[in-house]
Formats: sequence, structure tokens, C-alpha cells
Amino acid sequence: MPAVDGVLRSLVRAATGVFWLSFASQKWGGVDWMRPLIEGSAAHNPIPGLQPFLAAVVAPNWHLAALAQAAGETVAGVLLLVGLATGAAAWLGVVLGLGLSLTVAFELSDPGLRWLYYLAVLVNLAVAAGGPGTVALERIRGLPGWMAR
Repeated sequence: MPAVDGVLRSLVRAATGVFWLSFASQKWGGVDWMRPLIEGSAAHNPIPGLQPFLAAVVAPNWHLAALAQAAGETVAGVLLLVGLATGAAAWLGVVLGLGLSLTVAFELSDPGLRWLYYLAVLVNLAVAAGGPGTVALERIRGLPGWMAR
């Protein structure tokens, strides 16, 4: 049933786009609420080597880091939702998910909620490997190569 497989891959890709747009939409009105999360992550991160980087580079530049996260989530979300540049957008989602998994996830009081970030990495990897599915704008003939997978 290749047709069903292609439609399911399209649904997973689009749902992943909605996931990133949901995260991004929390930041569109402003990112000031992220400051304590970013600074707290830098202070309490248990990963050797990452903690000093977060404290010395990311926390002092929290505003830029928050805006970059919001922009990345928006770009990944829109591209995945409509099915353009799916491979690049999914890899961007992997990077975003890894960043959240290795930083903000440790700020959560419920370790079970960390799986939200871990699953984001896995789903984006699945989309990167599986492609856009059959229902995607990048399936339109004549698009520039960079817009396709």
C-alpha cells in the first residue's frame, strides 16, 4: 500500500510542522519569559562541557538565543507543514530538538515531560529519512532543486 504510506508520511511531516509552529507561537508575542529558562539551564545543566558554554555564551546573549530559537521553529514549522525543503527543515528540527533536549529539558520538574523533546528529535529524524510523503508542495514539477527534499 504505497499510497497509504505516502499519505501517512505526509501527515507525520505536517504534524511535525504544527508541533514546531506551536512552540514558535509561544514566542511571537515576545521572548522575555525565556530569560529565566535560558539562565537556569546555564546554571544547572549537568552535561560536562555544555554547562560552561551555556553560562559563558548563551546566557549572556539570552535574547539573541531566544530569537534564534523562535525563528528556527517558525522556519522549520512552515516548511514542514507545507512540504517544501523537507530534508533541510527536518534536520533543522533535529537541531532544535537536540538543543531543547540538552538544555531546557533539564529545567522541567517532571522528567517524563523531557520525552516531549526527545520525541521531537526522533520524529524529525523520521521525517528526514522518510521524505515528504505524497502530499507536499515540493512534489510540484519545476520547483528549484533547493525546495525539494
